[in-house]
Amino acid sequence: MALVVLAVIIALGTGCTTVEPWQRRTLSDATMRGDRDPAGLLLAEHMWFSREAAAGGRGVGGGGCGCN
Repeated sequence: MALVVLAVIIALGTGCTTVEPWQRRTLSDATMRGDRDPAGLLLAEHMWFSREAAAGGRGVGGGGCGCN
């Protein structure tokens, strides 16, 4: 039980960090953007539409069931 608790504490503690001012330049670089490749984005949207029969919804809360 103690090993499980320790593993959970380690897993939750690794996701928290402070971004220093000199690191923000790297994180705001164009290569870190998810939409930097328009052709790849269109292909991914087409795959999601084909699999789930849903269009749009990027950045909007809720699932494909119509509930918010």
